[in-house]
Amino acid sequence: MSKLIDLQSQIEKLQKQASEIRSKEFNTTVSEIQQLMSAYGITVKDLQATKAVKGKAGRPGKVAGAKPAKVKKEKTAVAAKYKGPNGETWSGRGLTPKWLATLIAGGQPKESFLITEAPQA
Repeated sequence: MSKLIDLQSQIEKLQKQASEIRSKEFNTTVSEIQQLMSAYGITVKDLQATKAVKGKAGRPGKVAGAKPAKVKKEKTAVAAKYKGPNGETWSGRGLTPKWLATLIAGGQPKESFLITEAPQA
């Protein structure tokens, strides 16, 4: 017989043995888990909520895949950089507004809409 066939038959025998051991130990393991859950007051709902908990013994763990909370920055208004003929304004950030895109497509340079005077306080 070839080595491959021998290995495959050994794998099959070992998988059967592992399956038999698992089925024998299953009830014992479930009983142990139930005892631990009872001792610590753990419910099925607790297990479903945390799924995978990491951390050292005695310290609360983190939920796997959870991202740390982001600190929100305070948003400040940006002064307008461009002003259209009908009073529309644009800060120059983000997508070009339709009113300006239309005027540029019509042949007018974007620089002609720059706000040159200082904003009044």
